[in-house]
Amino acid sequence: MLDSIRRDKLIKLCRDMICCPSPSGQEDRIASLIRDAMTSLGYDEVKVDRYGNVVGRIVFPTPGRRILFDGHMDHVDVSCPDKWTVPPFSGTIKDNRVYGRGASDMKGSLAAMILAAAYLREDYGHMLQGEILVAGIVHEECFEGVASGEVGESYKPDYVVIGEASQLNLNVGQRGRAEIVVETQGKSAHSSNPEAGLNAVKKMVKIISAIEDQYLPPTHPLLGKGILELTDIISSPYPGASVVPEKCKVTFDRRLLVGETEASVLGEIESIIARIAEDDPELKTTVKLAAAEDQCYTGESIQAVRFAPAWLIDENHEFVTKSLDGLHKVGLKPKISKYDFCTNGSYYAGIAGIPTVGFGPSREDLAHVTDEYVEIDQLVGACLGYYGIAKSVLSG
Repeated sequence: MLDSIRRDKLIKLCRDMICCPSPSGQEDRIASLIRDAMTSLGYDEVKVDRYGNVVGRIVFPTPGRRILFDGHMDHVDVSCPDKWTVPPFSGTIKDNRVYGRGASDMKGSLAAMILAAAYLREDYGHMLQGEILVAGIVHEECFEGVASGEVGESYKPDYVVIGEASQLNLNVGQRGRAEIVVETQGKSAHSSNPEAGLNAVKKMVKIISAIEDQYLPPTHPLLGKGILELTDIISSPYPGASVVPEKCKVTFDRRLLVGETEASVLGEIESIIARIAEDDPELKTTVKLAAAEDQCYTGESIQAVRFAPAWLIDENHEFVTKSLDGLHKVGLKPKISKYDFCTNGSYYAGIAGIPTVGFGPSREDLAHVTDEYVEIDQLVGACLGYYGIAKSVLSG
C-alpha cells in the first residue's frame, strides 16, 4: 500500500505542515496548506467552517457508513527556542525522525490521515461503501471538543478516529477534564490592624486543607483515578502590601471518569466546604467551573465552560473489532489501551455518543516538549493504520 513514492509524499506533507507555525488561533497558514493538499489529492469536497476547521470528504459510489478522522492543526507555543537542537519549525529529518513543534502533537498524524484516505480511494474506490471525512481542527489545545463539535454537528459521522499519539495502539477511552474555581470572600483592612478585616487567604487555606484530607478520588479499572490537583492560587488585591486580602481564588484540575457530570463534580467540593461552614459562619465562598473565550483565525469567537467529559467504548463494540481487524490486515499488532489526557473525543464520544477510538503515531510524552519529533516508522504505521481501519469499516 505504501510504496517509496507514497512514503516520500507522506514525509514531505508532514514536514510542510511542521514548517507552518500554527499556535491556537493562528492556524490560517496550515489550514490553507491542508485545503490545497486535499484538493490536489482529489477529495470530492473541501470546506472551511466558521471556526476555521478544514474538512475534506471522499464519497464512495455506494451509500454506507461515514467515518471521520479527527486531527487538530494547532500546537502549543515554543517557549524556549534556544533550547532546541534543531529549529522548531524546520521539519528536520535526523535519526529516522521528523523534528519540529507539532510533529508528534499532531501534524504527523494529520498528514497520515489525509494521505491514507486518498490512497484508499486510489486502490479500492470502486469497491467501498460510504464516506471518509478528514478534519483539521482548530483550538484543540485550549478548547478540547469545542471546535470539533461544529464538525460533528455538521457531518453526523457514524464513527470517529481520534489521531492523538497512541504508539499505534488502539485506545478505547480517556479521562475527561474539568477546571474548578473556588473563591473566598473576606474584608480588606490595613495589615497593621487585621482585626478590622477578614483574611480571604486564611479562609482558603482551611478549604484547601479540608479538600486534601476529605476528597476521595473515584477509580476506574482502565481509566485510573479521578484526580483533583491544585494548579493555581491568587489573592486580591495583588500585590497585597500592607493589605489584608479581601479575595482569594484557587483553581483545581479535575480528571474525570465516565458518568461524572458538572453537577456531581462541583457537588463534591461544595459538600466539603459546607461541612467547614457549619463551624465557620464567616466563610463565604463560590464554587464554579472556569470559562474561557478566544478568537479563531477566521474572526469567530470560540468559548466554553471548562468541562470535557470522559468516554469509553466497549472492547466488543463493532467499531473496535472492525478497527482491530483493519489494523491487523495491514500488518500492525496494536494493544487495547487508553489516553491519559483529554482529546476531542470528549465531544464525539462523551457528549454526542458517537462510537470513537484513538489511534496515532508517537508517544504521549513527546507532546509539548523541546525537540518534539515523530519517528518515521510510526508515521508510516499510522498511515497504514488509517488505511486499514477505513477499509475495514467501509467494506460493508
